[in-house]
Amino acid sequence: MSVSVAQEADVLRRRDPELAEILLGERDRQATTLQLIAAENFTSPAVLAALGSPLANKYAEGYPGARHHGGCEIVDVAERLAVERAKALFGAEHANVQSHSGSSAVLAAYAALLRPGDTVLALGLPHGGHLTHGSPANFSGRWFDFVGYGVDAESGLIDHEQVRTLARTHRPKAIVCGSIAYPRHIDHAFFREVADEVGASLIADAAHPIGLVAGGAAPNPVPYADIVCATTHKVLRGPRGGMILCGAELAERVDRAVFPFTQGGAQMHTIAAKAVAFGEAATPAFSVYAHQVVANARVLAGHLAAEGLAVTTGGTDTHLIIADPAPLGVDGRAARGRLAAAGIVLDCCVLPHGDGRGLRLGTAAATTQGMGETEMVRIAALLAGVLRDETDATTARAEVRGLTAAFPPYPD
Repeated sequence: MSVSVAQEADVLRRRDPELAEILLGERDRQATTLQLIAAENFTSPAVLAALGSPLANKYAEGYPGARHHGGCEIVDVAERLAVERAKALFGAEHANVQSHSGSSAVLAAYAALLRPGDTVLALGLPHGGHLTHGSPANFSGRWFDFVGYGVDAESGLIDHEQVRTLARTHRPKAIVCGSIAYPRHIDHAFFREVADEVGASLIADAAHPIGLVAGGAAPNPVPYADIVCATTHKVLRGPRGGMILCGAELAERVDRAVFPFTQGGAQMHTIAAKAVAFGEAATPAFSVYAHQVVANARVLAGHLAAEGLAVTTGGTDTHLIIADPAPLGVDGRAARGRLAAAGIVLDCCVLPHGDGRGLRLGTAAATTQGMGETEMVRIAALLAGVLRDETDATTARAEVRGLTAAFPPYPD
């Protein structure tokens, strides 16, 4: 039942030509610019097919075998399949695959373990923490008392002694390990040790590295954390959504925290697409992909440093790179805009222990397209040339178009 983007556009042209042009425009943008946003990837055609399937029509509040609506016999099978594949892929006793996003998964984890006003220890936002790790603009900062730990000013690595000291001082109800801008592996065993010492629950926010975990290219937080929250897009290469992994003793609390406490009906087409992605991630080919993502990131980080950018922590263990373009005479915001004009799409982020912003980029999407270390060297040189004003936007965009034409995201 899969249809191509062109076929979908033909249907839309007849029914809604204005929206058809938007769909085709986004297809062309993705295919002709270089996608280096660390949180993005290209799903497989099979994932897209599941997202566009008739399961999008089904209302399915509740869980398999206990729905609030009739006619759920088939979607129950789809959800059970997604759950079993997730459990097998990550070695978890329980999986909830209904979370609509990584943020909603974290919300449910907090709801399962905490009460409003509880103290939580998490990586501070200026050091790479997520909005759900205590931002006053987010539910987390409004409902809980967050204490932030940070990274060492010299190495850029998490300050473990500070974590232990803050935990002993504040006796948090939960400790969160995870980041949106930390390019090194998290020491889950250390955080488990500290959590046990102060009687805290441990929540691993593995939204970024979970795809690497699936491919055996990053350490698995499941054996250490009480609850693991993650997204199913990013490196995992599935649909946009979230999931939660935990032990059997927390299964009921987690499920009730997702539905009915924080969410309504499950999005069954997305859950089916998650099942597809979990199945793909269990293959040897995905393991090769995950390790190539890391190899590409390390080469890209090394050559960005050689081009004069300041790469935090001196490199990366993951798909993620944080680089300060200030040594090239431009700040992060201006750099992002200049690169966007050249067809290079990435993000900027706050730099720890500084007033400026750096560039946050990743190699997941480019690796999905088939790019390897040779292309990473080329990308680093192109990026630096644009930032040094040695390559104008028109010339750079032409080079980007040539590169993406050689590695189209959907060759068929």
